[in-house]
Amino acid sequence: MLAIFLIKEIPTLLQIFGVALFITGILTYFYPVNLSSNQSTGLIVMTVGVFANAASAVLGRSVNRKSHLTPIVITVISMGIGSIILLSVGITLQGFPAIKVENIFYLLWLAVVNTALAFTLWNYSLRTLTAMESSIINGTMLIQIAVLAWIFLGEDISFKEIIGMLIASSGAVLVQLKFKK
Repeated sequence: MLAIFLIKEIPTLLQIFGVALFITGILTYFYPVNLSSNQSTGLIVMTVGVFANAASAVLGRSVNRKSHLTPIVITVISMGIGSIILLSVGITLQGFPAIKVENIFYLLWLAVVNTALAFTLWNYSLRTLTAMESSIINGTMLIQIAVLAWIFLGEDISFKEIIGMLIASSGAVLVQLKFKK
């Protein structure tokens, strides 16, 4: 919705149907929702996070689709600013952490592969994918996490949850389809 109003990216009817199908699949997966009263803070934080993620997708799309800067430069600038702020706040509030030699490999892997490379590829994809298309791909993390939890943690996936994941996956595919006129 933000992309429609802020950067004038109008989805096709097929994409709108795909988003509706995706949301239906997610609701099917999580239905019925049983929330206790002490989870309201978590819901508020999650809602803020969802809106921040949507704004990030629209801003990222806006910058990447018309920018003369490469995805690497965009990643370095955005991650550089964010990492300096987070490091400063972290050291200020908790002091400098003790880092063991064996943890350096993990930190480098997380910094280079899981963060820098991933966000560079994300910025590259935002040059061609609309904000809606990239957001739906990002939303498939819900499905990926459930499958990985099943594989690595042995968590059960019910028939209803499988149906929900299949419906959501179908919606994600429909959003990505492009037909030549």
